[in-house]
Amino acid sequence: MNDAQALRYYPAVEEIRPDEAETIAGLNQTFDTILETTAQDYGHAVRSVHAKAHGILEGRLEILGDLPQELAQGLFAMPGEHKVLLRLSTNAGDILPDAISLPRGLAVKVLDVKGERLPGAAGTTQDFIMVNGPVFQARTADKFLGNLKLLAGTTDRMQGVKKAMSSVLRGVNTALEAVGIESPKIASLGGAPNANPLGETYYSVTPFRYGDHVAKFSLSPVSPGLLALKDNVIDAHDRPDAIRETVQAGMRDVDGVWEFRVQLCRDLERQPVEDPTVRWDETEAPFHTVARITVPRQDSWDAALVQTVNEEMQFSVWTGLAAHQPLGNINRARRDTYRHSAEFRQRFNGCPIHEP
Repeated sequence: MNDAQALRYYPAVEEIRPDEAETIAGLNQTFDTILETTAQDYGHAVRSVHAKAHGILEGRLEILGDLPQELAQGLFAMPGEHKVLLRLSTNAGDILPDAISLPRGLAVKVLDVKGERLPGAAGTTQDFIMVNGPVFQARTADKFLGNLKLLAGTTDRMQGVKKAMSSVLRGVNTALEAVGIESPKIASLGGAPNANPLGETYYSVTPFRYGDHVAKFSLSPVSPGLLALKDNVIDAHDRPDAIRETVQAGMRDVDGVWEFRVQLCRDLERQPVEDPTVRWDETEAPFHTVARITVPRQDSWDAALVQTVNEEMQFSVWTGLAAHQPLGNINRARRDTYRHSAEFRQRFNGCPIHEP
């Protein structure tokens, strides 16, 4: 463990902004533009973010034994096993061809979780939502709203322009990375590497309560079959669903193992709760493995599982234990907006959204 003591959680680690209710109303209104546009175009409602799924997987989460006290918290307080469902996705709110390369998402739903629930959290599951980058594109929800308004106007439009722009931005992003500069803004506009999502490491980006402490999470591939896919670029030319096809082909032959890791906050100045654009330095706040997720080889686009998970469930950082309460301005804004999106899908599709 790091020599610095893990910060003890206390409510004042969060700083509530006076404009948060107004910002959330603006986010819901802007998401409505995306939701209504795509629902009318497709005749079917999809998520307002991460609309396009690339794979639905079923596996097991094994919580490690003999964890030190500061890591044995919440869901991870006791060793055990849980069934998990995973959804691989891309972050746009419309269904885009895969030649437009955007950041990847990985949502995890842990089943049969006992303990005090977050307010309004149905069922007995714990959700973790991650992306394949360690920082968020905007410091606060109102800044994110400004970006979202620009993107909402292009929903389900200008795919040719988006493809051309994505190609240009990938080149810019590659040049920046070569000199050690990360740009989540460029990645979010289409400049993300078109990498195989099975080889990526995923991050919660925002912080959460971790029982007595505060933490961020990551999920990192460790099995040889997955490690061999790291940085593999997918050729999506004339293949609108190239990522889904690549994941499906890969999971037929690969048993996947990921490590679930926890990064404990040790200094609020160095590891801020309210600014997810700041990467927590891993030399000061290292990640520690607390569990493993094992996914045996399977059909990652099984029709029955896709219907059950992709259509009939939602993933939300506010679904879970009080011990893993989402923290910070961005997470507080996600509570109502996630529910708003799910309610729209349920209403438009006439299909109840429920926990397993």
